[in-house]
Amino acid sequence: MTDDANDGLRIAVVICSVGRPEALAQLLPWLTRQTKRASEILCVVTKPGDLPDQAILAAAQPAAQVLFSEKGLPRQRNRGLDAVLDRCDVVFFIDDDYLPARDALIGIERAFMAFPDISGLTGALLADGIHGAGVDLVSAAAMIEADEAERIGRDATPRALERDLVGLYGCNMAYRSARIGALRFDERLPLYGWQEDVDFASRVPGEMIRTDALRGVHCGVKSGRDTNGHLLGYSQVANVAYLMRKGSIPAGFGLRLIARNMLANHLKMLRPEPWVDRRARASGNWMALGDLLHGRAAPERILDFAARPR
Repeated sequence: MTDDANDGLRIAVVICSVGRPEALAQLLPWLTRQTKRASEILCVVTKPGDLPDQAILAAAQPAAQVLFSEKGLPRQRNRGLDAVLDRCDVVFFIDDDYLPARDALIGIERAFMAFPDISGLTGALLADGIHGAGVDLVSAAAMIEADEAERIGRDATPRALERDLVGLYGCNMAYRSARIGALRFDERLPLYGWQEDVDFASRVPGEMIRTDALRGVHCGVKSGRDTNGHLLGYSQVANVAYLMRKGSIPAGFGLRLIARNMLANHLKMLRPEPWVDRRARASGNWMALGDLLHGRAAPERILDFAARPR
């Protein structure tokens, strides 16, 4: 396989970002070093200030294109889908703080060829900084390069590490364009979207897997994220309840997800992580439970809370 984007599957990379030009500047070179080129790279942002210098965009291979959208992860992903879906075989969504190994794109292609019946996949993470203080660029690069070196000469046949997943992990997920069709991300899940990735994957027909053919590091960069813990805490309950009513996630899965997040927020309030406002998240959890009891819980209510003076 050569690195010509016209050989094999056409894979479009869609990156949605808000307020983190430095993250995009760090990510784009990792797409340029791919052994298989993307058919296109699309950065979906809300304003020019979200972007790194034009020279960095132009230096990407292929040169990164820019699309402006209203803020909100589901909205931005939908604008990206509308732009690339009819020009590619596979859409690869990555977060702006996800760094792929150099064989990520060819790994996606190999996995879709090895598992012809699957509709989507997510990869193996060498580290996930979202669950901690985050992984810095130097450490992430060292992990990826060590993993690449260790795999030289090994069998590259893709393996399914997990099958029949309820959803895919939004920081790195790829779909066959033909299976997406008219489906789009649910824009009733505003701002960061909480569980929009699971909801979308559950509605795309066909099996979803996690595979070792796609490898990388999710740095979990904290800068630029909405730090209002009340909003996230509310979404942790209200979004999941909405998706259970909608039927896109099983009730058992949703109830366990709500319970796990509420338990974590309450147990860690006494010794919270410096980067997480556990007390605010727990408060948001209870606000959503109260709204559920009164029949007024809805994902969009966080927009009302966000608009209130702090």
